[in-house]
Amino acid sequence: MAQAIVDAHRATLALPLQPGAVAPAPAADDPVFVAALQACHELGFIDADALSVARAWSHRSRHTGQFDPALWPTDPADFDIAPYPRDHAYARVPRPIGLYAVMPDAAWTIRMARAGVPTVQLRFKSTDAAAIDREVAAAIGAVRGTGALLFVNDHWQAASAAGAYGVHLGQEDLDALTPDALQRLRASGMRLGVSTHGYAEMVRADAVSPSYIAMGAVFPTTLKKMATAPQGIARLGAYARLLRGYPQVAIGGIDAERLPAVLATGVGSVAVVRALITAEDPASTAAQWIRAVADCTPTSLSAR
Repeated sequence: MAQAIVDAHRATLALPLQPGAVAPAPAADDPVFVAALQACHELGFIDADALSVARAWSHRSRHTGQFDPALWPTDPADFDIAPYPRDHAYARVPRPIGLYAVMPDAAWTIRMARAGVPTVQLRFKSTDAAAIDREVAAAIGAVRGTGALLFVNDHWQAASAAGAYGVHLGQEDLDALTPDALQRLRASGMRLGVSTHGYAEMVRADAVSPSYIAMGAVFPTTLKKMATAPQGIARLGAYARLLRGYPQVAIGGIDAERLPAVLATGVGSVAVVRALITAEDPASTAAQWIRAVADCTPTSLSAR
């Protein structure tokens, strides 16, 4: 990717915009921004991510007074990501949080927690409010005492009412929250995890200072229809360097064979679904994954 930026830089940096052409912010006459934006589009980035990276490159060049097209922007300041600590940040989680089992109902969530999985998520999809309340309460009640950290996907109000450790939100769910709701969620003491699928969504997630950030889909997955292409190992590594201030979770199409390469990027934790649900012996498979993740990641840097 860096070489593509180099090539685009050489081709366009000294050239003015074509008559009638309009470039997005920060400036249509900023040659670094124009070159980076063109290169990102040629690399297949979606518009929002191309714009985010181009802004970061422009920001860095203006701040440092120089432009090195061979160095991909990975400094949080390039993306206006503020340093920690922050007054408005959500409560922290262990780093890394280990194997993260994302399960479809309370029964599966409880099963994985009792199998020793350190972090579990209840991803119960339903529009039945009573059913949601039952599943959330059942999962939270049964997981207590197992040592597992339980996150509830989407249903943050039910999770808060039942005393969940944390909630996990997608981008649409995050955008749907009012500032008051975000404040109430933060004040509840629950941890917040946010899904991201590229640079623009990572910057959006960072704006609320969540407890951890999930990044994916790393590889193709059939479990969820994705609006973006698989990110791949190279981009995951760039994301991990950019978000080094956060506990990170990689998700999407990760199997045992791919696990070492994923963790080598520095993400620290991986979320799995299919590998556990489809296993002949889920508890035994979970134990194997727990050992594999532990072998590839450093000791937790913070207490629960």
